[in-house]
Amino acid sequence: MVSILAIAVVGGIGALLATMLVLAERFISNYGDVEVVINDGEKKYTARGGTSLLESLRSEKIFIPSACGGRGTCAYCKVRVLDGGGPLLPTEEPYMDTREREQGIRLSCQVKVRNDIQMEIPSELLSIREYQCRCADITDFTYDIKQFTLKMFDPPTIAYKPGQYVQLFSPAYPGSSEEVYRAYSISSDPKDRSSIELIVRRVPGGIATTYLFDHLKTDETVRLNGPYGEFYLRDTGAAIVFIAGGSGIAPIKCMLHHMVNTKNERTAVFFFGVRGDKDIFLFDRMKQFEDELPNFTFVPIVAQPDEGSQWQGKTGNMIEVAADYLKKMQKPQDCEGYLCGSPGLINAAVAMLTDLGIPRERHFYDKFA
Repeated sequence: MVSILAIAVVGGIGALLATMLVLAERFISNYGDVEVVINDGEKKYTARGGTSLLESLRSEKIFIPSACGGRGTCAYCKVRVLDGGGPLLPTEEPYMDTREREQGIRLSCQVKVRNDIQMEIPSELLSIREYQCRCADITDFTYDIKQFTLKMFDPPTIAYKPGQYVQLFSPAYPGSSEEVYRAYSISSDPKDRSSIELIVRRVPGGIATTYLFDHLKTDETVRLNGPYGEFYLRDTGAAIVFIAGGSGIAPIKCMLHHMVNTKNERTAVFFFGVRGDKDIFLFDRMKQFEDELPNFTFVPIVAQPDEGSQWQGKTGNMIEVAADYLKKMQKPQDCEGYLCGSPGLINAAVAMLTDLGIPRERHFYDKFA
């Protein structure tokens, strides 16, 4: 009985100390005003010390890519900190290779603004804009995938490379007091700069997808910033291998719209994988792309058709189906790979393309965090 009581007391003290440390960091510690200098003075501002570098930059309308809400798990928010960032933290170490450590690369969501900071970011990030949009339409694709059409109004247009993504702001709502940003790929036809479409899969318990699926209504205002990303169609004549699963179809669809608009006649095949019959969507639109693009082939793959399924297409493991198909092509090693989906899918696809002789520098991908 005594030992149990002692354990409870020690545990309670530990919890109290942890709470006090959090409160001290947030409310008591006063780091004063600090100066943040970007790109040797290209941009500088004064910030109140104590927040993360990512939050500080965002408050100045300087938007750094981030897909995990500042939790240090996506590793998208890397910047180079030349001075004032403190030592590399254990939460950052798994995401840094030796070269990055030597160069002072840091996760901006983990760096605390406590001292004057000198840092470097790609200059193009200084031109990232924030957009106010109206939710013009919400379309159900499957039981867990919706399409959101967002009409721009401030500013009224957006320019982007097909394949890029935006960061959408999820406000607090009943059941969640957090305000977060989440990354979603643009899926729409880029010739219409007045609106964008986002294809989103519900993540059980996800803060942003719960907001989008359960709380956002048509005609409500949505805030986002962007565009971001180096996932876009390279201007070469190489044959294209698209591989995606589920909502990973979004940037591929955008690229296909672009190919139609530019009358691109490159040979292209799109392997699109879903789990079962109920997960199939945009099938007719992909078939329309086949009519619009003379050298494009759509290969949908259902991993496990439902009992009594009428499905007549490919079944099984998407990567194995893609490998069998590509081995029959002439010179598959000359292709370029464009991949979008979960880390597991991307890793498997990269390994398969490498085995076929496609060098890594011709693998381009958008790996969902």
